[in-house]
Amino acid sequence: MDHGARQKRFAALFRSIEVDAMLVTHMPNVRYLTGFTGSAGTLLASARPVFTTDGRYKVQASQQVQRAKIVVGNGSALASAIKEIRKARIRRLGIESEHMTVATRRILTRELGRGVKLVDTTAAVENLRLIKDRDEVRLIRKAVDLGSKLLPVVTKALKAGKTEASAAARLEFAAREQGAEAMSFETIVAAGARSALPHGVASATRLPRKGFVVLDYGVILEGYCSDMTRTVCIGGATSEQRRVYNAVLEAQLAAIAAVAPGRTVGEVDEAARSVLKRAGLDQYFIHSTGHGVGLEIHESPRVAARQKDLLQPGMVITIEPGVYIGGKFGVRIEDMVLVTERGSEVLTRAPKVLLEL
Repeated sequence: MDHGARQKRFAALFRSIEVDAMLVTHMPNVRYLTGFTGSAGTLLASARPVFTTDGRYKVQASQQVQRAKIVVGNGSALASAIKEIRKARIRRLGIESEHMTVATRRILTRELGRGVKLVDTTAAVENLRLIKDRDEVRLIRKAVDLGSKLLPVVTKALKAGKTEASAAARLEFAAREQGAEAMSFETIVAAGARSALPHGVASATRLPRKGFVVLDYGVILEGYCSDMTRTVCIGGATSEQRRVYNAVLEAQLAAIAAVAPGRTVGEVDEAARSVLKRAGLDQYFIHSTGHGVGLEIHESPRVAARQKDLLQPGMVITIEPGVYIGGKFGVRIEDMVLVTERGSEVLTRAPKVLLEL
C-alpha cells in the first residue's frame, strides 16, 4: 500500500482546515497513514511526518512504519509527540477531536502552552478512508470470502438444545483456524424470540426446536473487516415467518439495486424501507439500512433515512434491512457491497434463500 501517497493527500487538506500540522492519535487512522498495526503510537503529519511510540514497539515500528521519521521515546507516544511539536515550531495543530479524550487534550494544552493553538477537526482522515483503493478492496474481498465460507460451519452447529454461545464458539474457532486475526465484532447468534433483538449477541440461551436464528458475524484479515448476516430457521418456517423473510429479502435486493455512483445513501435506505412499508412491516425496521466497512467495522457513510451523502466508486457499504417483532422473531439479511463506476458489486457470496435446518 502506498502510505506516502496517502500522507500527501492528507497534507493537501491542511490549508483548507487552517492548520500547520495534524496530530493523528486514532489508531486505525495511524495505521491507514503509516502501516503501523500496534496499539500505541501517534503520527505528527506535517511536511516532515514523525511517528512516535514507546519502547515496546521499537522493532515493530522499524518494520512497518512508512514515510515517516520514527521516534521511540522513554515515555509515552504522546510525550514524544509533544517534544516533536515543539521542535517543529508548529503554531496551529489539528487534533482528532472526536477521538481525543478530555484528559489528553488537557495535557496538550498544558505542555504546549499558548504558543500552540489546538484546532478541532472531525473525520479528517476518515474522509480519505471513504474511498477504498485497489489494495484495500482486495483485502476486503478476502475477509468477505472467508466470512461467506464459514456460514456452513455455524449452521451445522445449530442443534436444538445447544446454546447460542456454543454455535458462536464453533464459528470463531473455525475462523481462527482459517486465518482470521480476530472477529470484527462480538458474534451475534440470536434464536427464537431473541432473534427480535438487533444486537442479540450469543448467550447461554438454548436453541429451540423451531424458530428463526439470526447469525451476524465478521472476520478481520490483514486489518480489514467483513460483516454479514443470515437468518436461518430450525424446523419448518410458518407461513408468517416465510412472508416476513421474503419481504426482508425483497427489501435487501431493492436496496442493492439502488446502489450506484451519484445516488444518495438516503435513496438506498428508502428503497429498502418502501418495500417493507408496502408489506406493512416498516414499523418493525428500527435501524439504518447499512454503513461503511474497512479498517473499522462501522465507518462512514451511514446508509440511513434522509442522509445526503453521495455514493462514490470505491466505497464499501453493508446493506442489511431487518424486521424485529418483539416477543416473536426477527429477520435480517446483510451483504457487503462495493460501489463501482457503473453500479455496484455484491461481495458477499453466501446464499440468501431461506435455509430450514
